[in-house]
Amino acid sequence: MTSPATRSSTRTRPQTCRWCGREVADSGLGRRRQYCRQSCRQRAYEHRALVKGTSVPTDAVVLSAEEASELSDRVYQVRCAAEDMATAIEEGADPAELRELCDAVMRAARAADGWR
Repeated sequence: MTSPATRSSTRTRPQTCRWCGREVADSGLGRRRQYCRQSCRQRAYEHRALVKGTSVPTDAVVLSAEEASELSDRVYQVRCAAEDMATAIEEGADPAELRELCDAVMRAARAADGWR
């Protein structure tokens, strides 16, 4: 059995919606919610019903070729921004330049995270 301190500390980590990835509000009581809205819960149910009896795993993410290409581009942009930052650090860039590069990495990462 876990102590009350252990239980409360594990619930401080934000839970993300299993369908859309948004943060799910935690009521603090009972089992944690898995979906941020009823519509996400419904979509997840419909997805499970569609793949039931097929070889497609229920947790599979299916992207169109265009969506996969866009996601690949976003990940590439994150990698390039991180490489630029690493190069600047190795070359002894000043803090203002590093701040700019850090901001570029964060923008690219946010864009890549928004694929859902």
